[in-house]
Amino acid sequence: MPAERLLPSDEARELVELASTIAEKELEPRVVEWEEAGRFPRDAFTVLGQAGLLSLPYPEEVGGGGQPFEVYLQVLEEIAYRWAAVAVGISVHALSCYPLAIAGSPAQRETLLPRLLGGDLLGAYCLSETHAGSDPSAMRTRATATTDGGFLLAGTKAWVTHGGAADFYTVFARTSDDRSSGISCFVADATSDGLTTQPPERKMGLRGSPTAIVNFSDVRLPADRLVGQPGQGLSIALSALDSGRLGIAATAVGLAQRALDDAVAYARQRTSFGKPIIEHQGLGFLLADMAAAVESARATTLAAARRRDAGLPFSRQASIAKLVATDAAMKVTEDAVQVFGGAGYTHDYPVERYMREAKVMQIFEGTNQIQRLVISRHLARS
Repeated sequence: MPAERLLPSDEARELVELASTIAEKELEPRVVEWEEAGRFPRDAFTVLGQAGLLSLPYPEEVGGGGQPFEVYLQVLEEIAYRWAAVAVGISVHALSCYPLAIAGSPAQRETLLPRLLGGDLLGAYCLSETHAGSDPSAMRTRATATTDGGFLLAGTKAWVTHGGAADFYTVFARTSDDRSSGISCFVADATSDGLTTQPPERKMGLRGSPTAIVNFSDVRLPADRLVGQPGQGLSIALSALDSGRLGIAATAVGLAQRALDDAVAYARQRTSFGKPIIEHQGLGFLLADMAAAVESARATTLAAARRRDAGLPFSRQASIAKLVATDAAMKVTEDAVQVFGGAGYTHDYPVERYMREAKVMQIFEGTNQIQRLVISRHLARS
């Protein structure tokens, strides 16, 4: 990783260095084996939580680290550099905590957030459905009010990161037929009767992160499991996604940086026509373009984070960062395979895994086509 970072404080620098050390010692030694086997490193989230790295962007009064979002994103980048699936998991876990942090009652925040942010509990975020991925307002999962003030939750959520592994699910469900204001937000324990998960999806990448369909068959939720007000769910979900997109952007930057570094190291030691291939202009220029893409993606992502930290609107910038960073990661990882030549197409080197991991980053947290739609709509209103 880059030896020098522009960080706002000595404490921030120590946190990023801590993340790098933990990732190097705890994650790097097992990433190849565990990704190949599709094993989920649940213990890693406990270790990161105990180190205070899951709570960074949340206020201290709810058990958070009280750090700027730009610091949290650079921690994510360091972790993604070693194991992208774990960084994605941290981003999704933070996403699952967000509704409680911004809209939860004092009792909800006091009861749930410290254990979530400390790594004792692992969260999942249930928004998408098989027919309602990019259009959450079309969801069919429904929460029906009961006579005792609670709810019966029924429906199916798709593409749930940590599905089957989470302790706690943030769930968005319809409480009325109104398309935009008829969705509410709930929290459900994984042990709830009627909550079941299907076997994990068989994915081309990020195999160390389980993704599954989650079924809710008349799951009984007490009244205190409603987060915020009835009908507030869609606005909570969209606000959460703005921050979540920055998390994925930072993860993509970390992955792209690793692919670049591996490609440069290989190009320095691989010789052709009597000299290292990095000294051939064709390869050197390719690597230069890769470096420019990584630096540009990082700068775009951190610029959006700094707007968020300053309390400025950042929705458009978050979509731009997600679009730029994930497209860059896809291109850089693909070019890294090219630098390795035939060797890059084998499992002997990890660049083929980087390329497979980068692809889904252009898809989740809103496809990059949706990001272009969001950006264009902002431009139309400006």
